[in-house]
Amino acid sequence: AEYGGTYMSRPIQISLAQTKNPNHYSAGLLASSPTPPSPLGSPLQFVSLPEKLSFQRKNIKIVLLENIHKDAVHKLEQEDFTVETLAHSLSGKELEKKLSDAHVVGIRSKTKLTKEILDKCPNLLCIGCFCIGTDQVDLNTAQKNGVPVFNSPFCNSRSVAELIIAQIINLSRKIGDRNREMHNGIWKKTSSNCNEIRGKVLGIVGYGHIGSQLSVLAESMGLRVLFYDVVPVMSLGNSLAASSLDDLLKKSDFVTLHVPETPQTMGMIGRREISLMKKGSYLLNASRGSVVIIPDLVESLKSGHLGGAYVDVYPSEPSDNGPWESELIKCPNTILTPHIGGSTEEAQQAIGEEVSGRMISFLLTGSTMGAVNFPQVEVPYGGPNTHRLLNIHQNLPGVLKEINNILSVYNVDSQVLRTSEEIGYFVADVNAEASETIKKQIDGLKSAIKTRLLY
Repeated sequence: AEYGGTYMSRPIQISLAQTKNPNHYSAGLLASSPTPPSPLGSPLQFVSLPEKLSFQRKNIKIVLLENIHKDAVHKLEQEDFTVETLAHSLSGKELEKKLSDAHVVGIRSKTKLTKEILDKCPNLLCIGCFCIGTDQVDLNTAQKNGVPVFNSPFCNSRSVAELIIAQIINLSRKIGDRNREMHNGIWKKTSSNCNEIRGKVLGIVGYGHIGSQLSVLAESMGLRVLFYDVVPVMSLGNSLAASSLDDLLKKSDFVTLHVPETPQTMGMIGRREISLMKKGSYLLNASRGSVVIIPDLVESLKSGHLGGAYVDVYPSEPSDNGPWESELIKCPNTILTPHIGGSTEEAQQAIGEEVSGRMISFLLTGSTMGAVNFPQVEVPYGGPNTHRLLNIHQNLPGVLKEINNILSVYNVDSQVLRTSEEIGYFVADVNAEASETIKKQIDGLKSAIKTRLLY
């Protein structure tokens, strides 16, 4: 069997091989003797290693951009994958060239995987977003191309929540202005408009992983918490749900935003919303740069309607460290940071381990658990005489009937089909001796996008 250069037309096949990780065996490329796929992270004993591998696992190329944590790199290298790392993001032709022969790509928030880029990555099997958000990836195109996208939805929640607590205190004590004055050689000791945060009202917009954890920390500091979310959620501690966004804005001394970038959240805080906030109140945004209309925020800061602001995310952010400009520079009591909400060693380590683990699980077992754009499938190991067939296809009427017609004359240990609006993901453990024939037949269906065998 051949190793295909284009997965869309010739899928890879995987079999067991011993990796650098001494604790378990895991899938390697195309072996001469059939053996069962190993559950991720579980020891697999009494396995006869194949005498010869047609292609080593090193032929799977993984590109990690934006300084992904070293633990993630180590975890992937332990599985014998070839891992290339870059400390910065890429874009345009440079990104296109780098990913032209990549099978897996890992990014953070700066690299943009657009439709144009994804359509020129024929070998791509999966994408790892080593962060919370996935709006930097065209999820619909990735799905149509048969590429699941994995992220880490909560590993940096604590880091962001702690940062917001710190900035609430800094804003309330006018630390931004005092710090700038001291650096300019000016000593200005004053208590004017400086307050404790105890007893004040914190309004949290978006009560997900970050918002809810922030809620608990805020109450421990003596803040009273209101929250607003478009999805009904259980409140933690003594926090209360606001009846509407407008209601929250009117009642809060501090308003902090923790929402994803969607058509509904773009520009959700502008002149009208800021005018509803209390005079002298504070706005904090560590979610997405498109959520706040920056000129309207600048106007409210310079007019004195808002007492200050903390901003960690911006409508346009540089791809590399260096010079930067914004209308927010020199606004009164305004603290600016360069998108560092989740940038702690602890968060990046946890994210690296989680996302790399999900990618490994997909490559070795076909599991799509945790993918944001794919049907969720995880199937237990089918037995020593089976090979695992993975088929991604267009979600069209009659596809399952076509697949079952092919399988009807063979022994099948188990099969699962999950669908989304655009695609179907079919996983079956089939008779080892017939797996090649089955794969060729199913891959020949007009609806097929990608088909792989794991053994």
